[in-house]
Amino acid sequence: MIKITGLTKSFGTKKVLDNLNCTIKTGSIYGLIGANGAGKSTLMRIVTGVFKKDAGSIEVDGKELEDDEKIKQKFVYVPDDLFFFKNYTIKDTLKFYKNMYKDFDIDYAYEMVKTLNLNELQRIESFSKGMKRQTAIICALATNAEYMFFDETFDGIDPVVRNYIKKALASKIEEKGCTIIVSSHNLRELEDICDNLGLLYKGGILFESEINTLKTNMFKIQISFKRDFSEEDFKDFKVLNFKKTESVATIILEGNRGEYEEKLNDMNPLILDFLPLTLEEIFIYQMEVLGYEFNQMF
Repeated sequence: MIKITGLTKSFGTKKVLDNLNCTIKTGSIYGLIGANGAGKSTLMRIVTGVFKKDAGSIEVDGKELEDDEKIKQKFVYVPDDLFFFKNYTIKDTLKFYKNMYKDFDIDYAYEMVKTLNLNELQRIESFSKGMKRQTAIICALATNAEYMFFDETFDGIDPVVRNYIKKALASKIEEKGCTIIVSSHNLRELEDICDNLGLLYKGGILFESEINTLKTNMFKIQISFKRDFSEEDFKDFKVLNFKKTESVATIILEGNRGEYEEKLNDMNPLILDFLPLTLEEIFIYQMEVLGYEFNQMF
């Protein structure tokens, strides 16, 4: 587990991270969502030892990061701005990683290279942006590191390859029990893969939750009655959003669906439909509760 407390980092007069707190559970995929410039890359680079923090604490498996250099050997980091050695091919790069990581699985790497139809003897500098990112992801997954960090993971990757990589990330956790941290400025990219999400805004984690909890505790209904009604009729419910068009209201509720469903039926509605919420909708309504405009964050 990674526990971050009070993490602060400035570059000159610009404070990028400001008293940030975050908990990343072992054996999960943690999604870090935030606009460009929100501090996602800085956070990853501090945790993986690329940057020094100004203040705060980072504990990995109960040990302070700076007090135990061996902890950093558990990490692999794929940055947004990829780097490969000049004139290196995939074959050369895999050999380099094998020398760096004792548990590097070169057979696994070559299997992914073949599946993604990459040329192991072609110079990586001649690859497209998407091919370079695929190569970096392959190398990272093959390390079998305990903690894997991917910054803007799916940038430049087409949907088919993106789905393949998502499955590979999930399989790696299932097989090795590792922990994966992925960042993106696009919430939709992370919706179907992450166990937990943290929203990074102005240098801090504004909102953090398990996805299953979010989707279980929040839902949308459409409801109508024979009589006239207003939001006041739902004062016994936790209403996050209420919109009424003529005789039908669309309401976002937070709470136990089973209990709410029974209460709603006792109100004898003409129409009562439960509708699915996307993760983006959930975040929008949660931000409204906190007094923020979600669309202004991205």
